[in-house]
Amino acid sequence: MPRTKPNIIITGTPGVGKTTLCESLTSITDLKHLAINRVAKERECHDGWDDASNSWIVDEDKILDAIEDEVKQGGYLIDWHACDLFPESWIDLVIVLRSDPTTLYDRLKARSYSEQKLQENMDAEIMEVLLDEAREAFDGELVIELQSNTSDDTEGNTSRIETWIEQWTQERCNEAVHDTSL
Repeated sequence: MPRTKPNIIITGTPGVGKTTLCESLTSITDLKHLAINRVAKERECHDGWDDASNSWIVDEDKILDAIEDEVKQGGYLIDWHACDLFPESWIDLVIVLRSDPTTLYDRLKARSYSEQKLQENMDAEIMEVLLDEAREAFDGELVIELQSNTSDDTEGNTSRIETWIEQWTQERCNEAVHDTSL
């Protein structure tokens, strides 16, 4: 049975506002926020803790196995700093959030990132690593790049994605009506 609610990946370098955008969207839509870092920890989809990066060593195969049944039903905002592990058949839209370097630096510094981790993330943002990964992993029509520097950006992005969700849902309703009338 086809999904009646879309699955949307919200991706980008740490600090660009993925979680903030997901929380904003869950407050006005019926989509659920699926934070992959939380899934990795709570469902033990990791190979332990990496002190150097101060993060879990995520096992991508375990993550996919853990969320497959849920995600295939639809209705999820998938919050993760990478997107190329998810099968394209699960995903209806990929949002790549971007921030200008000064804004991102300030956000990461406020999180007390180590200098190495801060520099790695800054380099990834400047070099458009996650945007390139999204474009390589998914059809170009599914990938949208949005700026996320201010609260106004978050508000505008929320509105734009809400509109997309409404259009996606309406198209599926129209397809279902057309299919039953044949």
